[in-house]
Amino acid sequence: MKTKPRTGARAKLRVHFLNNLGRVMESSELREIAGDISEWARRVRELRTEEGYLILTHNDRSDLKPGQYLLETPKPVPAFERSISKEVRAFVLDRNGLTCQMCGAVAGEPHPYDPTRKTRLHIGHIIDKSMGGTDDPINLRAICSGCNEGASNATPTRPDLLKLLTQVRRATTKDQLSAMEWLIKKFPQQAKDLL
Repeated sequence: MKTKPRTGARAKLRVHFLNNLGRVMESSELREIAGDISEWARRVRELRTEEGYLILTHNDRSDLKPGQYLLETPKPVPAFERSISKEVRAFVLDRNGLTCQMCGAVAGEPHPYDPTRKTRLHIGHIIDKSMGGTDDPINLRAICSGCNEGASNATPTRPDLLKLLTQVRRATTKDQLSAMEWLIKKFPQQAKDLL
């Protein structure tokens, strides 16, 4: 008897986004499509960062609410490659004793904060790449799924308006124009009202 090959959550989400171009989707719908896995949001991020699909969220457009996602175009843009080699991953996991460096959970054992699932470890950046961090082993740590999902909340505080404007003023004209284009895309109605 032949068994049907299993389709991964990321592949299911990719097909769903492509079949629903231009339609706003809620996180509950995407979680269900992914098979109710706890890491469905990670698979959506992988579609963005590794495959280059421009999946928009409330961070990209003001008319989207938190938990809403939208794919406007089926054509992916050049995506980032995973730059951490298998050897570096193995080194970091071994160096950290196969233990989450935030909560102490051990790989394969029941997670201390959610005993219904086993601890899965990932490699996380201590200083995020968006903040200038590197993929060098010294900037990497073993981190469990639960802590990794909340790790973005533990990054340094957002810059205040004065610091942000200072950075924009220091940027090149080309980068300033790119920032303006991004803001107009994120706030289309407000941009119309200003003009």
